[in-house]
Amino acid sequence: MGLAEGDDRDLARAGYRPQFRRRLGAFAAFAAGFSYLSILTGVVQNFYLGYGRVGPAFVWTWPVVFLGQFCLALCFADLAREYPLCGGVYAWSRRAGSAAGGWLTGWVYLVSLVVTLAAVALAWQIVLPAVWAGFQVVEPASRNAVLLGAALILISTFFNTVGNRWLPAVMTAGAVVELVAAAVLVVLLGLHAVRGPEGLFETTAGDAGDGLGMAGAFLAAAVMAAYVMYGFDTAGALAEETVRPRERAPRAILQALLAAGGLGFLLLVAAVLAAPDPADPMLGSDAGGLPYLTKQVLGGPLGTVFVGASVVAVFVCALAVQALAARVLFAMARDRAVPGWRWLRRVHPRHESPDAASLAVGATAAGLLLVNWDHDKVMTGVVCVSIVWANLAYLLATAPLLWHRLFNRAALPQGLRGRWGTAANLLAVVWGAALIVNIGWPRAALYGDAWYQQYAAPLLTAGLLAAGGLVYWLLWPAAPSAGGGDE
Repeated sequence: MGLAEGDDRDLARAGYRPQFRRRLGAFAAFAAGFSYLSILTGVVQNFYLGYGRVGPAFVWTWPVVFLGQFCLALCFADLAREYPLCGGVYAWSRRAGSAAGGWLTGWVYLVSLVVTLAAVALAWQIVLPAVWAGFQVVEPASRNAVLLGAALILISTFFNTVGNRWLPAVMTAGAVVELVAAAVLVVLLGLHAVRGPEGLFETTAGDAGDGLGMAGAFLAAAVMAAYVMYGFDTAGALAEETVRPRERAPRAILQALLAAGGLGFLLLVAAVLAAPDPADPMLGSDAGGLPYLTKQVLGGPLGTVFVGASVVAVFVCALAVQALAARVLFAMARDRAVPGWRWLRRVHPRHESPDAASLAVGATAAGLLLVNWDHDKVMTGVVCVSIVWANLAYLLATAPLLWHRLFNRAALPQGLRGRWGTAANLLAVVWGAALIVNIGWPRAALYGDAWYQQYAAPLLTAGLLAAGGLVYWLLWPAAPSAGGGDE
């Protein structure tokens, strides 16, 4: 029996037939998760959000968020080892919990990924005009962000539909570029430090508009770290394209978060200590932020090189986000659990990619960009809502798992019954609920001044769950209650 055939036994037991070729090795699986996390995307795009709320001391929100997300990653590593199937948290929740709970998890996560793809695409507006002013094609910036974002999604959709041969190669190359660029940037900024470690405790702001003073400012500043540190489950979602997924996917999940968490913190520390003037308002402005700081410290030409590396990182991040979203959609369609499932479960026979799902994800994300056409604040709101929904999906996956671990252990595989896993699961559930409440809290500084903007996260989440319930009710006769959905 060949190695791929042995890996495919898990598919047969789940009721599926192999449709992908296993091309991902250990580093490629890691690269998929690291590309999604992409510190040169999330940190560059949202540095100003954290800095503008607190000032230099906002860097301490990073290790707090990392520790909470690492508890989640430990849970997902266990699940990826037991259920090496396409679809990530959707497939895990469906098998470790229930069919209905898994469907709701998949629905929330799928929508969050589409929103995330739109948010990531908007990041090109942060970096491309900083490389060359000619990329500012139209005014205002919100309209230009839509044009650049639509172009990025178009390119990403092309690579996601041409096959799983090119996609891993591009993501792997992009991950290498980002790792090297981020490490060199940390060193160069560190060499230009103008203050000692005491500078990490300075505050130049302290009001998020929520009446909580400095505490509220720190809570709001955590949105930057929270935006970077999700999506580490990408390696698990690509399990059916990975060689030895029971071994490599769990390891890649943890390695991706550890690498992004460690390197990202070093980047924040080096940047803050190298800032010539901590009180410079441009550091907390979406027109400045980290690209402005980098060019200010390193000089125009060298700073532009590293901002250019961020352009590559944003591109590769978009590839990874769309790849994950397409595989969640494909997995749900394979189970006949989404409208249009006959078309969306298609895998191109030559490209070996879920091309129909990739096209649907790309088209929907591009459509979402239109809401940013004349509304600058929507860019920040989209980021925050995507964080809330992604972590809600994580909570919907970890909460039922915790219940089974505490009260129905016999229903779980032996690998999910360990005491340490239960402790990490409990911490993950508590953390996930707290993070959702914090990021979704109505703040004018993050969402906008109008009441419907400030309450966008809870209102849109309620609408998302209601729409999901309606779709599930309409599809219930077709959706299988257990097992696979292949015909």
